[in-house]
Amino acid sequence: MDRAEKQELVSTLNDTFKSTGVVVVAHYAGLSVSDMTTLRGKMKEAGAQVKVAKNRLAKIALEGTDLAHMTSLFEGQTLIAYSDDPVAAPKVATEYAKTKDKLVVLGGGMGQTALDADGVKALASLPSLDELRAKIVGMVQTPASRIAQVVQAPGGQVARVIQAYADKGEAA
Repeated sequence: MDRAEKQELVSTLNDTFKSTGVVVVAHYAGLSVSDMTTLRGKMKEAGAQVKVAKNRLAKIALEGTDLAHMTSLFEGQTLIAYSDDPVAAPKVATEYAKTKDKLVVLGGGMGQTALDADGVKALASLPSLDELRAKIVGMVQTPASRIAQVVQAPGGQVARVIQAYADKGEAA
């Protein structure tokens, strides 16, 4: 990698660190190429991304961002998982780490908040933004459907009474 490529990578990482919702740092030593491909696929499905970068370049990219507190995590073979949704990357990384011993979550950051491994696991246990939105929509729709049922109920009862009289009249 020449100097221009390094500068481009640092610039890209810096933009990512400034604009992303959450970043997770993990050791990946010993993961096979197929394991990494699987991890990347799962991250992509969840709306997150994984990047492997040299620690020195990642530390330079962290300078001047809210995530500058994470520089101590970049030791050894590390990867960066990030997403705009504050739950997506931690959730996928934590679940994948349960199945693969070689992936070890070190910590991360969400804005100016530093996260240790337990903090990332706690964040992963929260529902995602889409799940929360679905719950809110369900909560909003439930009262509306109940109101519609209540409004329709008297009309339905009147119709049943009229139908009963009509049936009674035909029987007589």
